[in-house]
Amino acid sequence: MTTHDDLPPYLLGFPGPLRDRLVAAVLSGAKTSTTGLLAGYGAEGEPLPVAGQRTALLDSAECPVAVLEVTDVRVLPLGKVDLEHAVAEGEGYTSVAEWRSSHEEFWHGAELRELLGDPGFTVDDDTLVVMERFRIVERLG
Repeated sequence: MTTHDDLPPYLLGFPGPLRDRLVAAVLSGAKTSTTGLLAGYGAEGEPLPVAGQRTALLDSAECPVAVLEVTDVRVLPLGKVDLEHAVAEGEGYTSVAEWRSSHEEFWHGAELRELLGDPGFTVDDDTLVVMERFRIVERLG
């Protein structure tokens, strides 16, 4: 039998206000997708998610709050992200440009650049991103 302790952690953003906001959006049902940099998976030595995979969504205190199941994964150039995906991120985006601006601010931030080991890292239309859809299987706690 699998318990949430056996599941790999699912981390959105970095701990703090951003993660708290993203976790709340998942728990409310508003957020059903997320986007990460393919380079980020390589930098962390993490395998890409696969449909059917289950993970434990962690809050800023690194406590599991829900079990998520990946329903779809696509790797595409950043310039190919569509409005449907941007809206499914549940953060109130009404255009791809608004979604991209917010993500570029995060991806160009000091924490992510440090993670990637590249203080001058920037994205462009050809930067590969991992677009992931998920659903809540179980709420914890």
